Amino acid sequence: MALSKIQIIGNLGRDPELRYTPSGRPVASFTVAVNQSTKNQQSGEWIESTDWFRVSIWGERGERAAENLRKGARVFVDGRFRAREYEANDGQKRMSLDITADTVLGLDKREAAEGQFAGAPAAAGAPAAGAPRSGGYDDTEIDELPF
Repeated sequence: MALSKIQIIGNLGRDPELRYTPSGRPVASFTVAVNQSTKNQQSGEWIESTDWFRVSIWGERGERAAENLRKGARVFVDGRFRAREYEANDGQKRMSLDITADTVLGLDKREAAEGQFAGAPAAAGAPAAGAPRSGGYDDTEIDELPF
């Protein structure tokens, strides 16, 4: 048995899109930008990089995510991931990082105070202070993803 578990903290790149399967099961999908800062050992300068993840969350959790989360919101995502290769519009091969979420928590102060999140019991709350800081992100990279 293989396990591919992932946890990320980042910002929504777009509002969640809620769809329904032919059998009526809801699924919300959205993208999350995760920013990292690393220090160049030679120059001492900080270098920002952004990884994009495509997230899907099913059922009532997906409905709650679509209702409560908006572009730019800071979220914690816990789930299973899969790397998928695809050919972009320009003919280049690209990699998509797809997450099927078990839990999505809104980390913005207002959402945490009101208990607005998807996929976790109210007692879970938001992660403790000291979580990685949020940086800016450029959502123009999203146009290259196949959805």
